[in-house]
Amino acid sequence: MQQPAVTAQNIVARLERLPPSPWHVRMRAIVGSATFFDAFDALTIAFVAPALIGEWRLKPTEVGLLISAGFIGQAVGGVVFGWAAERYGRVRVLIWTVVLISLTSLGCAAAWSFGSLLVLRVLAGLGLGGELPIGIAYINEFANAERRGWFVLIYQSIYALGIVVVSSVAVWIVPHLGWQWMFIIGAIPALIVIPLRRSLPESPRWLASRGRIDKANAIVSRIEKEISKDGQVPMPQPRTVPAVSTVRGSWRDLFGGPYLRRSLMVWSVSFLANFVGFGVTLWLPSIYKTVFKLPNQEALLLSVLSNIMILLAVFSCSLVIDRAGRRPWFSFTFAMTALPLFAIYALGEHVTVVEMLLLSTVASYFFPQLQLGMTLYPAELYPTRIRALGAGITGIWTRLGTIIGPIIIGYVLQNAGLGADFLMLAALALLGALIMVLFGVETRKRLLEEVSP
Repeated sequence: MQQPAVTAQNIVARLERLPPSPWHVRMRAIVGSATFFDAFDALTIAFVAPALIGEWRLKPTEVGLLISAGFIGQAVGGVVFGWAAERYGRVRVLIWTVVLISLTSLGCAAAWSFGSLLVLRVLAGLGLGGELPIGIAYINEFANAERRGWFVLIYQSIYALGIVVVSSVAVWIVPHLGWQWMFIIGAIPALIVIPLRRSLPESPRWLASRGRIDKANAIVSRIEKEISKDGQVPMPQPRTVPAVSTVRGSWRDLFGGPYLRRSLMVWSVSFLANFVGFGVTLWLPSIYKTVFKLPNQEALLLSVLSNIMILLAVFSCSLVIDRAGRRPWFSFTFAMTALPLFAIYALGEHVTVVEMLLLSTVASYFFPQLQLGMTLYPAELYPTRIRALGAGITGIWTRLGTIIGPIIIGYVLQNAGLGADFLMLAALALLGALIMVLFGVETRKRLLEEVSP
């Protein structure tokens, strides 16, 4: 029987037919291993902040600036490295980001003042901002449409694991070895990942979209050979897929055709999800210390309990997302995030440590599903020619949420109190639910090329 012509459309069809395999597990593990340390590095600042408050006599507004500094770099890094990934390829740029993250994290360990650490966190953020959206775009481009949400979010669970590990390790490391060791631990292992990433193949979808069909075909053939055990295991027939565009992408595509409405929608909900989510996660240790007057170690330990829920939430979302669909599930989780935050507001000045712990833990089950879901969602809403760029620019709004959130929360906490903070966070979560209900685009079980021609 005559073999089908090797075209961009054929490349996509063959990728879509690939069954889950050890090859896919290994590929996600290599990408995810660096993502683990990215999470470790991104959240380290929250868990060293209580120690820095005492050592450098920081005010709440200064803590907010220090937390936000990394996210300022991430907003820029998402665009710069997203553009680079469209031009130079996913794998090459992913390696660049890991090198930058590791070197600047080591620099943070040598910081001598509030100002020096602020600058170094901005530089570290450049790499962090590029690594995550490009990694998500890369994983998406190997995923089968039927279970793409599960495929990507299981990979993303390594980020949530990094959050749990950093909070757990900080409980012992910060009091016994000093806050500097948190940055060292986050930097050195990430460097080990670089040789592993060099073994990854370039995305065949990206190569096909650039007209490099021979290279894409060679990579897909090599993967097919491994999965089929050199032809011993029959492969499913390639499914019918829409035509694949090989037109070069531009940032202007984000505002053309159906993509303007999608961009406005996903930017809004990404901003809100991270304003609320990171606002709670990053401020909890300092709230326990400044509002409830707990010692550093107890403040960190209580934060660990809430962060364990983050890991459980990611696994829950990965199991549900392909069944429930993006639009209904994100709407539901926004609404359910708002409820315990409203409860904290209602309790006001009378809220106890135990009530804060319980209610923040409930919220910590729902808002991580939004935060990690919003890393999956943008990569599904844009075509291959602008997928990494679109995800990177969405990252600006994600980072704006994380930049503005801690600053505003610190200001409100200092001037209006704890209850006002949680009323604001709850209202923003409800706004996110409304936007998803009205403007969300469903991508469940749809080919990337069908969702985004």
